[in-house]
This record gives sequence, structure tokens and C-alpha cells, in this order.
Amino acid sequence: MKLYHGTNLIVEKPIIANRHKTLDFGTGFYTTPNEEQAQEFACKVFERRGRNSAAIVNVYEFDYAAAMRGLTVRNYLHPDEDWLKFVVHNRRYGRESDVTDLIIGPVANDDVFATITLYTIGELTIAEAIQRLKVKDLFSQYLFCNDKALSYLSFASAYEAGAQ
Repeated sequence: MKLYHGTNLIVEKPIIANRHKTLDFGTGFYTTPNEEQAQEFACKVFERRGRNSAAIVNVYEFDYAAAMRGLTVRNYLHPDEDWLKFVVHNRRYGRESDVTDLIIGPVANDDVFATITLYTIGELTIAEAIQRLKVKDLFSQYLFCNDKALSYLSFASAYEAGAQ
């Protein structure tokens, strides 16, 4: 299976080195099976970091079948109560240490951030927040939490977003 990572440089050897620990699923190496999403993220990173870089999409081969047999996986198939609580906790405090190697689930992108914020401040109940999230077309993300998980990911290529 192909996975993509959008950033401002070529990443042949992924590492666990997030600057921001309060992301959807916490610290790790984020990828997506959605190439367009990776391209958009690469462009955002490029815009933030300036002209001394480029918008790069890294392409990886992921041995999904072997990973499912060899890793401890937390898989959120759709935005539900557990996913929402997990994302809110991680965005506030970072992910607590656990034995999870790989986390798969919907991206809490800009389209759903307002809903999460309203839930967080108590303006929406969890049921109302989930109802709002269910109408969104959310992309998936795969978070590789440690080196063991990264061993199932191999670099295939990289290209400049918009230059393909």
C-alpha cells in the first residue's frame, strides 16, 4: 500500500521527531493514503517555512498485512466518541505513553477544528459533535509511533508538489 508524507524536504529515512506533540494522535511520523492531502500539506509547510525549501511529497510503500500481524494497532474507522476524546486529549496534553505502535484514523483537519473547539469549551455535547463530524469527508492518517512501526515503511520516491 502507498502512503504519502507532505513536508518541505525529502525524507528517505523517517524518524520520530515531531516539534509539536499536541497533534491529533500525538508524536510520531504522520502519513496518509491520500496523495492530494499530502500535496496540500506539503504546500502549507512550504508557505510557512519560506523560500529556502520546496513543497515535497514523499512516497512510501507500507507492508500493511505484515504490520497488522506484527504491530499493536489502534484503528479508528470513523469519527466516533472514542476518536473525538482521543484527539481532544492529544491536542491538549500530547499522547500518553502506551504500547501502541501504529494509529490509523480520520484527520481532524481545519474543517472539523471548529467542531472540536466547540465540544472542548462545552458548547456542544459529544453526541452533537459526533453528528457534525459524521457529515464531513475526513481523510485517513497513519501515525507511526516508534521505530518498530517505521520498519514496515520503505521509501519509494519523492517529488515536488505541483511538479508531477
